Amino acid sequence: MRRALAGIALAVTSMVALSFLIPLALLVREQARDRVTTAAEQRASALSPVLALTTRRSDVQQAVAELDSHDRLAVRLPDGGFVGTPHAPREALDRAVRSRGTLAMDTAEGWVYLQPVVLPGDRVVVVEAYVPAADLTRGVWASWGVMSLLALGLVGGSVLVADRLGARVVRSSRSLKRASLALGSGDLDVRVEPDGPPELQDAGVAFNTMADRVVELLAIEREMVADLSHRLRTPLTALYLEADLMGPSPGARRITAAVSQLESELDSIITAARTPLAAGQGSGQAPVRPCEVAEVVAMRLDFWSVLAKQQNRICERSFTPRRTPVRFLEDDLAAVVDALIGNVFRHTPQGTGFAVRVERDDRHVVLTVDDAGPGVADPQAALTRGVSVGGAGSTGLGLDIVARAAQAADGHLEITRAPMGGARVRVSFGLV
Repeated sequence: MRRALAGIALAVTSMVALSFLIPLALLVREQARDRVTTAAEQRASALSPVLALTTRRSDVQQAVAELDSHDRLAVRLPDGGFVGTPHAPREALDRAVRSRGTLAMDTAEGWVYLQPVVLPGDRVVVVEAYVPAADLTRGVWASWGVMSLLALGLVGGSVLVADRLGARVVRSSRSLKRASLALGSGDLDVRVEPDGPPELQDAGVAFNTMADRVVELLAIEREMVADLSHRLRTPLTALYLEADLMGPSPGARRITAAVSQLESELDSIITAARTPLAAGQGSGQAPVRPCEVAEVVAMRLDFWSVLAKQQNRICERSFTPRRTPVRFLEDDLAAVVDALIGNVFRHTPQGTGFAVRVERDDRHVVLTVDDAGPGVADPQAALTRGVSVGGAGSTGLGLDIVARAAQAADGHLEITRAPMGGARVRVSFGLV
């Protein structure tokens, strides 16, 4: 934009300067010519009264010397003789005598003015005024140079002003761009100082209003999530009471353990929902400690293996002996594992086997969950948030949550057909 404004100013100012400079230059040249030719004509006219009184050579020479000391006046006497040095062609002198009218012409050496003077006895004297070619353009080049410098100064000044205005516009637009990128990357504290043209100032004010509204909506959303999570404590308390009434049975212990795990998850949700607001609207995040993928997967698989045994599901597991550290919260990774294994239990009949493997290469850790169920008919649709491909009881958020977690850990999610006949879900995480 800055270059475009400077280019427009250069083009427009140059055209305006040329439209005035060219006619003015021609006018200066004509005025310089008119000045010297008018002076020559006046000198010739001043000699006419003398010739009307006398045509003696000595008198005429004296008069010519008084009027011109540069040998630019000449007189052709009635007898054909000359006083001074003539510069006009003889044909022009003869024509002036015959026509008895003034005559002006350009010659190779300059400009010549012929003025006949008719004397008594039908005699004709011709006065010649001569102007050298150098005098016709004297001062013209200097005037043209001054006008050219003024035009260049005008063009340069307009380009400079346009560049400064463009710099102001660009500075304002870049500030707005940086603030937009910062807001998009999660810096909710970023604001802009409205600057530049009125339109950009309005855009800056609108951006600040939008950012304030985003912060307000996020605060409302986080509080809503925290409130909804808190409301779940009531049914959890009821489950605790039901487990106590069941007595010290294995089922009661499993229910108590599951309820404790669910309560811990709710506490994490409430803390995560309210922490960014207390920390300055998302202005910064605490560093995430690495966790071992194989350990977390093994721990969650032990939890699900109890239910798998009750439903007669064969569970195969395979873990790499190498370390599998990823920069991911352990609770978030556990939620990813629970989402993948929970899908197997929700969307396949009882007795359907599944397999869980953890592998790694030089850059990623890969978690693979296979099952022997019906599989996923449309893997692409399964990755769409809110779109359920598992029938009733599915929110369509599980695989989307897994995909977002993988993306946050520099990995990706892939759904294909498993060798067991059902679905294969592969999730990769970037190694620390």
